Amino acid sequence: MSSSSVRPVALVTGPTSGLGSGFANKLGSLGYDLVLVARDAERLDALAEDLDRRYGAQSEIIAVDLATEAGRDAVAQRLEKGVQFLVNNAGFGLSGEFWSIDPADLQAQLDVNVTAVMQLTRAALPPMIAAAKGKIINVASVAGLVPGRGSTYSASKSYVVAFTEGLAGGLAGTGVRIQALCPGFVHTEFHERAGLEMENLPKMMWLDVDQVVTTSLHDLESGKVLCIPGVQYKVLSTVGRVAPKAVVRRISSTFGKGRGRT
Repeated sequence: MSSSSVRPVALVTGPTSGLGSGFANKLGSLGYDLVLVARDAERLDALAEDLDRRYGAQSEIIAVDLATEAGRDAVAQRLEKGVQFLVNNAGFGLSGEFWSIDPADLQAQLDVNVTAVMQLTRAALPPMIAAAKGKIINVASVAGLVPGRGSTYSASKSYVVAFTEGLAGGLAGTGVRIQALCPGFVHTEFHERAGLEMENLPKMMWLDVDQVVTTSLHDLESGKVLCIPGVQYKVLSTVGRVAPKAVVRRISSTFGKGRGRT
C-alpha cells in the first residue's frame, strides 16, 4: 500500500469469507484502501487482487493467527499507526460439548473472539481520537443477546456487546463511532467450519451477507451502537431481554441449535 495514498484506510480481520469479505468489498467500493488480516496468505493475496481489480483499492496484507500473542501484536502495531475504520470480524465457534473440547481450542476461541477484539480496539482508538474521527465495528452475534447458542461462543459475544456499549459512552463527543453488530444466522462458511449441522433451520432465520453489511453501515452512520439486522432477530432479541430465562432457553434450543456446540 502506498504511503502517499489519499484514500482512507480500513482494517478488516477475517476478510477472506463471509461477513469479513462483505465488509472488505463494501469498504473498497466506498473508496477505502484495506489492511487485510487472516491466517491464509494465499486467500488474502487473491482477495487483494480482486479488490484492486474491482475498486482500485490497494491492500496491505498481514497473515497472522489472532489466537497468538505475536499475531495480535503485529496487527496492533499497524493500528497504532492509524486507520480510519476497524472491523473486528474474526471469530469462530466450536462443535461438541464444552466438557469434551480440548482446552487449547477453547483458549484459542477466547483469544480470537474476545482478547483480539479488546486489544485491537485499544490499539486503534488513540490515533482515531487524536484525529477526532474514526469508526469501529465489533462483530458480535445475537448469541450475545440471547445466550444458548453454545456456552463459550455466547459468552464471548456477550463480552463484545457489553464492551462496545460501554465504550460508546466514553467515546461520546470524540468524533469516533463504535458499533456492536449482532447478526443471527448468515449464509457464510462459519457453520461449516465449526462442523455444525444447520439443515433444519427455518429459511426465515437466514440472513445474507449484503443485508447484514448494509444494515450495519447504515446504523453506524445513524449513531446506533447496537445493530441487529433482520426483523426476526430484533423480535427474538427483544423477547430474550424481557422474557423469563427458562423461556429464553427454550427459544434458544428451538432456533439456536445450542446442543453440540460451544
